[in-house]
Amino acid sequence: MFKKKILVIDDTELMVRLTTDILTKHGYEVVSANNGVDGIKMVATEKPDLVLLDVVMPGIDGFEVCKLLRKDESNNLIPIIMLTAQGNEEDKLAGLELGADDYITKPFNPRELVSRVRNTLLRIDRNRLANPLTGLPGNLEIQSEINHRIARGMIFSVLYLDVDNFKAYNDVYGFSHGDRAIKLIADILMDNVRAFGSKNDFIGHVGGDDFVVITDPGHVDVLCENIIKEFDERVPELYSDVDKRAGFISTVNRRGQVTQYPIMTLSIAVVSNEYREFQNHLEVGEVAAELKKKAKSIVGSVYLKDRRKDK
Repeated sequence: MFKKKILVIDDTELMVRLTTDILTKHGYEVVSANNGVDGIKMVATEKPDLVLLDVVMPGIDGFEVCKLLRKDESNNLIPIIMLTAQGNEEDKLAGLELGADDYITKPFNPRELVSRVRNTLLRIDRNRLANPLTGLPGNLEIQSEINHRIARGMIFSVLYLDVDNFKAYNDVYGFSHGDRAIKLIADILMDNVRAFGSKNDFIGHVGGDDFVVITDPGHVDVLCENIIKEFDERVPELYSDVDKRAGFISTVNRRGQVTQYPIMTLSIAVVSNEYREFQNHLEVGEVAAELKKKAKSIVGSVYLKDRRKDK
């Protein structure tokens, strides 16, 4: 696995050496520049995962460096942590306003430096992996979460949620309305997991109208029942009065035929390792795909649980 690369921009040799020693011991690769101009050049050539930027430097100071880096769109995702003098609130505020992600007051505790660097990198990585529409963890994190629970021997259930007739809705009403429907589903899941789930529950957005909730088996029924109840109550809000009264929308299918599609419903496939063993997320997904196919063949919103057991 590649080490995360940290670029330290600081004109004080002692501070660069101290910072480098601390971060190197914790597994980071560290490169440095002793002025702002060289620091900006090194961002382009070294492509660091994070920049530690001192405020007070000769020539162009840290504020100007931060401003110039953020002006370039290619640097927008690089996290910047400012190094500021103790008690100087104005420096901290100015740095944050220019786009810095965090700040560390000098002199700093080595543990604080490592914690802030690690936490900032984790947050940025999560943001990169998250679905841009809902902000929920994406497919890679979903797979990782399932594998993690399997590896730790945890008992869990995975709810695979799929919206029936979403494509037809998207075709008729357009992408902006489709996005609104996706956000509504995300809100419903977050509200219900908060109300009826457990503290270790996980919500993920596979993409499009596909979502995942990981919970413990004891919460499955109450979660599914309340998610479906709220979905069925709120989804008509997304339709025009004419379509709500009709109970369907009309669109042309691939063969050029006018087809009627009912108001969207929700199909949930529930897979658990309570009575059977899984080796990885792929095996969980295979069972879910089979179960979801059955759920989608049933009219209306429904959830089906996999009840098979290992021999």
